Amino acid sequence: MSLLDSLKSAVMKRVLARTGGLDLTKLDRIPDRLAWPLGRNGVDPTARLTASREKDPVQRLANLMGLEIWLITGYDEGREVLGNVNHSTDIRPYMGASGDVEKGDIGGLGFTDPPEHTRQRKLLTPEFTMRRLERLKPGISAIIERQLDETQAAADAGDGVVDLVQTFAFPVPFQVICDLLGLDDEHREMFRKLGAARFDVSAGGAGSIGSIGASREFLLAETARQRHEPGPGLIGQIIRDNGGTINDFDLGGLADGAFNGGMETSASMLALGTVVLLQNRELWKSLAEDPDSVDDIVEELLRQLAVVQVAFPRFAKEDVVVAGKTIKKGSVMLVHLPTASRDPRSTPGEGLCPMKESSNHLAFGHGLHRCVGAELARMELRAAYPALAKRFPDMRLAVEADDLEYHAKSIVYGLESLPVRLS
Repeated sequence: MSLLDSLKSAVMKRVLARTGGLDLTKLDRIPDRLAWPLGRNGVDPTARLTASREKDPVQRLANLMGLEIWLITGYDEGREVLGNVNHSTDIRPYMGASGDVEKGDIGGLGFTDPPEHTRQRKLLTPEFTMRRLERLKPGISAIIERQLDETQAAADAGDGVVDLVQTFAFPVPFQVICDLLGLDDEHREMFRKLGAARFDVSAGGAGSIGSIGASREFLLAETARQRHEPGPGLIGQIIRDNGGTINDFDLGGLADGAFNGGMETSASMLALGTVVLLQNRELWKSLAEDPDSVDDIVEELLRQLAVVQVAFPRFAKEDVVVAGKTIKKGSVMLVHLPTASRDPRSTPGEGLCPMKESSNHLAFGHGLHRCVGAELARMELRAAYPALAKRFPDMRLAVEADDLEYHAKSIVYGLESLPVRLS
């Protein structure tokens, strides 16, 4: 058994041994009545989701083993739910965990409520200010140029067709986040596999939660190692600045949050955004020739694609009324970010239209749990898209867009591969 499998097995044994509450890890598959919002039609939300939003932006999705689950598809309603500080994101009661790392708790900012969330986020936020992020720009540019070279080399070595996911869309953010965290080369491949597995819910709750726990186990070990030898990245910097006030478990959770928000999501945005751009040649040309256009284009791609399909679940700590619907205490609310971000009542709508109003989206969430790495993601996308368009102005899809293979039932939506012809 590999180290990766051992980690996942150990975590699942601890999680599945717990009792009490509704244990989501015991689902061997996600029921269709709950999983259908994770489907898409290419890069677009399905017609069923759009119709659901137009009919009623707040609907009861399912009653799962006594747990009422509500689907929120409207922009204003989504902001209301995500911005309500009285809702909880603590999923532990629903997976039988108690908050103890030795018992399999997954923790992290996304699953933590104030005041603990406030305390931990204050430790992480300084590392994502624009001043701190500026230092990453040269490294990001170097990574992008290196991957462009590798993309060209892969095309030259074959028949001119290359998988852009493998040569560019995944390696760029992966190397950026590894550099950000200060990980050494030795452990990066295992870390990469953990990242890809954690968002796939096709095997049910156990597979996804097991992968989440395994990646946390990895980062906890890395945190303990850097406690003695602080690295040059985020983990080492937080240890140097706050070593006496944060334990390994909390720091591992913060590192996991940075990884969660910085790798798979940006990789999916790079791949899916390229598909959209290659089918809109004027935008592709504009990226190559007009640097001032990149900001609006990136924001519109974020709005259109919103690759994180649902925000962290919100649990109602008391009865709440949203859009006239009474949602009972204990119910879970799932905000569907792609559909909400295309709500024509409050955004530019379904069509692709780069403009200032494009920033009216929920791609990074909203409220207390808005993605802390949003500006880093923007920095990567604003650098990567123009560089790709300048280097390969004649790039085309090597297959029909309808023949592209997308992730199935994945919380973070993306492509399995992106075959392109560079010229």
